[in-house]
Amino acid sequence: MSDVKIAAELRTEFGKGAARRLRRAAKVPAVLYGHGTDPVHLALPGHDTMLALKTPNVLLTLDIEGRGSELALPKHVQRDPLKGFIEHVDLLLVKRGEKVTVEVAVHVTGEAAPGTLVNLDQSTVSIEAEATHLPEGIEVSVEGLEEGTQILAKDLTLARGSSLAGDPEQLVVNVTAAPTAEQLEGEVEEAAAEEAPADEAAAAEGEAADAEASSDES
Repeated sequence: MSDVKIAAELRTEFGKGAARRLRRAAKVPAVLYGHGTDPVHLALPGHDTMLALKTPNVLLTLDIEGRGSELALPKHVQRDPLKGFIEHVDLLLVKRGEKVTVEVAVHVTGEAAPGTLVNLDQSTVSIEAEATHLPEGIEVSVEGLEEGTQILAKDLTLARGSSLAGDPEQLVVNVTAAPTAEQLEGEVEEAAAEEAPADEAAAAEGEAADAEASSDES
């Protein structure tokens, strides 16, 4: 994987007010930490950071004003829950040749046998790899797999130099029988039956409230 270069400025102001001013200036507050060093508070260019973080486990080369270049991995990205813009980034300082543990996305490819349903039980798996050679994802082919087939973490094909960091017996993909039309119809009827008492209770509460209001008015 190639690294992405980002110019970073040192921050001297802190707190919510300072963070809001940074965001209004199209910049992102960030903290760089790791290797036992004191945290370094940074301001990153908003647009460049947003584009860079679209790549999972992207390796960043930070050109820090007055400090030179540092390699870093995004450890935690905080986004606005409504608008989705980046509010803050925690960055982990890394060195070339150093191994790190990260979560890597699992991508299912192919079509399983007719009449089956493919369940992705784990959308990510934990791996250990060199910080400068992190895979963007792991592909799992389900082409032609029959009902009852299970793919565990230990069955995954990892990129060269990568190894599992989590439980090798962890279930990742499970191929089951697809539900029949009768089963789906039964589930719909069951759900409707469960909702009916709740609707009746709500209607009764509404009638009681109307009666009480009428009584108060009289």
